Amino acid sequence: MLTRRHIRVKVMQCIYAITQSKDESLEKQEKFLRFSIDNMYTLYLLMLSLIIEIQQRGSDQLRISSKKYLATASDTFPDQAKFVNNKLLLQLVHNEPLIAELKKRRLDNWYLNEEYVKIIYNNIVASDAYQKYMSKAGSTYAEDKELIITLFKEVIAPDEKIFDYFEDNNLTWVDDIPIVNTYILKMFKKIKHDQSTSFFLPRLIKDKEDMEFAKNLLRKTLLKDGELTKEIEGKTPNWDKDRIADMDAILLKMAICELLNFPSIPEKVTINEFLEIAKEYSTPKSSIFINGILDNLVKEYKKEGKLNKIGRGLI
Repeated sequence: MLTRRHIRVKVMQCIYAITQSKDESLEKQEKFLRFSIDNMYTLYLLMLSLIIEIQQRGSDQLRISSKKYLATASDTFPDQAKFVNNKLLLQLVHNEPLIAELKKRRLDNWYLNEEYVKIIYNNIVASDAYQKYMSKAGSTYAEDKELIITLFKEVIAPDEKIFDYFEDNNLTWVDDIPIVNTYILKMFKKIKHDQSTSFFLPRLIKDKEDMEFAKNLLRKTLLKDGELTKEIEGKTPNWDKDRIADMDAILLKMAICELLNFPSIPEKVTINEFLEIAKEYSTPKSSIFINGILDNLVKEYKKEGKLNKIGRGLI
């Protein structure tokens, strides 16, 4: 679920927290890194549970409408139960391992904050995609899946109230929401009608190596801060260190640390990854500034024999 770029971002956030709080406790930051990574999975589960609650809301509304005396516009649909019987939705609702995981983690957020479910459900019912879907009798699995993909892209994921709710509950989720939403969207596109229940409970991190990479990148960047600062100053003689944006300095130190201490990662991969992160998290000109410094350093390190890269796919 988490790529190496996401892991680098998590490490960057930890180092930024240290620079802002002046707290140099390495142990504390390692715990925060683990917590931040684990919490991303909680966010993923909450997004899925929100979709489950939306289906439940639809089911409740269907029961209420069956007891009313006056007809409404929705009563003209050929099959009023079509949405709650959406095949992809039912894959989530009846997924026992997923429900068990939600219970184990006590993720009953939407039960306690049902107003958010109501808002999203009402927005779904008012959407063109829902109206078009419900106006036709019957549907294939592909059509059911396409509806949920469209609703997720156009109604659920962009909802500002949901974003505000997550931001208020956990600050680290602000950067995680786009990653989680993108993953869920890709997952919906891949899902099949006979998908195994484990499909909805992916591994957060591919393997132990990724977690070790995260811890080592954090630890080595922090422990070698003085050396890394000198490396930057040597390539920016006309820049006072106070003029370099905090985020740029952090990304440069992390990139230099990775270049010198992670021999299995090609230098081109390191540079490209940190340039992409800079484009998203720092100033508009940061990627140009960082690219220039890293490019010069790589040439220097190669000449001095400091880049001892090993493994396949190296340049």
